Amino acid sequence: MGLIRAKIEVVNSDDVALHRRGYLRKEEIRKMEINALVDTGAYMMAINETIQTQLGLAKLGEELFENADGSKQSFEIVGPVDIHFENRRTVCRALKLPGNAEPLLGSIPLEDMDVLIDPKQQRLIVNPLHPYIPEKPLK
Repeated sequence: MGLIRAKIEVVNSDDVALHRRGYLRKEEIRKMEINALVDTGAYMMAINETIQTQLGLAKLGEELFENADGSKQSFEIVGPVDIHFENRRTVCRALKLPGNAEPLLGSIPLEDMDVLIDPKQQRLIVNPLHPYIPEKPLK
């Protein structure tokens, strides 16, 4: 199976909240469309510095992550960020990668949106068993 990328929209969740409360006009909500590498081995959403700056996402803290080679590295956590894919959406925190590194769509947002990888067509799809509303196990 090759690399799977998905076109997603990322939105500043704080801007959405300000708009909902009447402090920001809809056209002032910072958002952008990006191509993210779908990475089921990644834990969470990962964006780069450029995306973080353009969306104006706040630093929420720092966390330690283990790389594939076993080394550990500290990364900034930013957000919150809304992620939209087709008829699905989720809100999450994002790990900030340096420079213009490729954004990663990790397992937490994938599971929360109830989307799957279609290996035959090499693309991300809405779960065909739940095409209209995402379903998740409660137990």
